Amino acid sequence: MGLIVENVSKSFVDKKAVENISFEISKPGLFALLGTNGAGKTTTIRMMLGILKKDSGTITWNGKEVDRKTVNFGYLPEERGIYPKTKIVDQLEYFGKLKGLSKDQALKSIDYWLERLKMTEYKNITAEKLSKGNQQKIQFITAIMHDPELIILDEPFSGLDPVNTDILKEIINDLVKMGKYIVMSSHQMNSIEELCHDIVILNKGKTVLKGNLDEIKEEYKINKIEIQTKEDISKYIEENRLELISKDNKKHIIKINSEEQAEKMLKDILDDGLKIEKFEMIKPSLHEIFIEKVGE
Repeated sequence: MGLIVENVSKSFVDKKAVENISFEISKPGLFALLGTNGAGKTTTIRMMLGILKKDSGTITWNGKEVDRKTVNFGYLPEERGIYPKTKIVDQLEYFGKLKGLSKDQALKSIDYWLERLKMTEYKNITAEKLSKGNQQKIQFITAIMHDPELIILDEPFSGLDPVNTDILKEIINDLVKMGKYIVMSSHQMNSIEELCHDIVILNKGKTVLKGNLDEIKEEYKINKIEIQTKEDISKYIEENRLELISKDNKKHIIKINSEEQAEKMLKDILDDGLKIEKFEMIKPSLHEIFIEKVGE
């Protein structure tokens, strides 16, 4: 049955933070909760975890009302939540015990996740000596070390370099394979597009878009083409009244109004004997869809 959020609202004094939102995660996987700053994402997350009381609506996990005492969840908040003066192993053990692990279970989990995240060498130093990215990885461990069923990740890639971002993505994919339900909030649309199947976008506390990402993108028309060539194709862009969005070495991203425009341009290039390494028609990215929905 999973997680069901149905007609949920929350106000603070006279401000409506969340207004009548609904979504469902019916099977293990990665679900994206998106929105601009102040859209109501964090408020929604805190209601899902029972940290905040909702004004109306229902939030259930496997058919039962969400309760912090009954739902085995892991939460990675956007804000830092580790102790700067405490050794990594000591605070991870403490957090593990808070989630019901014995000392031996906690230490075993700590060793596993520190190795998996390439953090073993930092086990006995204080958190304040870590970089922001490594602090983020420690905070990630606190969210998953007790093997939760439901995992909430708020900006999980914050402070991570590309190498560590890929490590974390691999772990998140492995958690999905293990049957975990994961809700992720992030402003990194390329990561959401890569990892998530279903999304909901909030704007000013209201739902403006939700559903399967592939199905959502299918509703949009092709609006760009990518051409990779060493040739100078500027005259073909001008002759077909197209707009060059970007050019990086031999990679050209060109805005189009119709597929016929793109096909005509390709025909003109090939008729003149120019060599094309790649030609691809592209639909709007999640970034573009997000801007369309909340850009105002």
